[in-house]
Amino acid sequence: MTITIEQPHLGAVAERKVAGGDPAELVLDGGFVVPDSNAFGDTFRNYDAESERKKTVEEFYRTNHINQTYDFVRRMREEYGRVEKTEMGVWECIELLNEFIDDSDPDLEMPQIEHLLQTAEAIRKDYPDQDWLHLTGLIHDLGKVLLHPSFGELPQWAVVGDTFPVGCAFDECNVHFKYFKENPDYRNPKFSTKFGAYSEGCGLDNVLMSWGHDDYMYLVAKENKTTLPSAGLFIIRYHSFYPLHKHGAYTHLMNDEDKENLKWLHVFNKYDLYSKSNVRIDVEKVKPYYMSLIDKYFPAKLRW
Repeated sequence: MTITIEQPHLGAVAERKVAGGDPAELVLDGGFVVPDSNAFGDTFRNYDAESERKKTVEEFYRTNHINQTYDFVRRMREEYGRVEKTEMGVWECIELLNEFIDDSDPDLEMPQIEHLLQTAEAIRKDYPDQDWLHLTGLIHDLGKVLLHPSFGELPQWAVVGDTFPVGCAFDECNVHFKYFKENPDYRNPKFSTKFGAYSEGCGLDNVLMSWGHDDYMYLVAKENKTTLPSAGLFIIRYHSFYPLHKHGAYTHLMNDEDKENLKWLHVFNKYDLYSKSNVRIDVEKVKPYYMSLIDKYFPAKLRW
């Protein structure tokens, strides 16, 4: 099945202040109110804020940046790309995430299922006709099951956090860039130049990204022949690629299809980031709707 989607009207979801409302809130047209502070009272993605999470987050990125090498990523993709760990449905996977909290996230300290539903429901309100985008919001973080014993119980540095290309120079806009200097690839002449192992406009499909839940869920979706449009797969694989979609780094590696799909990633990112809160979603109320989307775009059982 081929899904044809219109390009997003980016102006329609621009951030703006709430007229006559709380000046500490932003809104995405369509009704989604965006707070300017996270669950800890700090601005979103503030890695320097003095909070109870700061030391945990920085230590996470230190370990991540030292160990995410080109060879490591190749080994992980080879092992997990075979999708032979287990078989289960999408909702079963969602329920597995209930016991995990993301150590790389300075904005939230709640089980992952809460974030998935918050993201999906916020998108659903503003884009009621784009059901593929609702489902993408729901499943974008399912690759975090790599933390589970059934999937190898990988350390958090190999599962979560901002992603970045390996095999070329690390851009200085990466969070806690200083720790890359301890990565073996940092001084490897094959990987320390702007293009490294790649070429201009080669396309992100041909670029190895740091290993984690994004790339894993992308591989699972592809291997199980999802009918999500390419923009959905792009969002799943690159939603943590903040150096690109926030800072505009690494655009020299993109091709024309990447540039089109990036428009949808910019839309998605607002909901992924700003919907994080302590507001709970009634799971049983929304579950039938999302089960219908899972049935539409995925087989009943997936190989993981």
